[in-house]
Amino acid sequence: MMSSMSIQTSFTASFKPALTFPSHKVCAVRLKSRVRRAAVASSSAAVAEDEEQFAASASGQAVATPAITEKLGVVVKPIEKPRLVLKFIWMEKNIGLALDQKIPGHGTVPLSPYYFWPRKDAWEELKVLLESKPWISQKQMIILLNQATDIINLWQQSGGNLSQS
Repeated sequence: MMSSMSIQTSFTASFKPALTFPSHKVCAVRLKSRVRRAAVASSSAAVAEDEEQFAASASGQAVATPAITEKLGVVVKPIEKPRLVLKFIWMEKNIGLALDQKIPGHGTVPLSPYYFWPRKDAWEELKVLLESKPWISQKQMIILLNQATDIINLWQQSGGNLSQS
């Protein structure tokens, strides 16, 4: 047999277990039905009101209680994704390129050694490395290779000098 339930502002419940054992005792616990601010809860008027409501609910009377709600300001910081970072070593006769993965909160993980240009074709070696990593998207690969091209071109134009006047 199923009974229907209705939601009320005051809550009185009866609990009867399906099976009873002599060693088990049934106990009822009254839960607070509303949220209060600390200043309101400590006032004597609020304590007297709570006592009246408890007495009314114990006698089976329905008591209308106004719900006091408080908007909580919770800031949820979005989880940062690991990102790929190109690193460079700028020298007079060479420029070195390397790829690292930055994991927020944990540091960086090197994904490649430094490839030096013009000793070897660093751009081509970086491209082969990126293609060997299936978790790196085509879009990310193009962006990283374009960044490497821009830095190599800047290095060539400056002649290896960092200070341009």
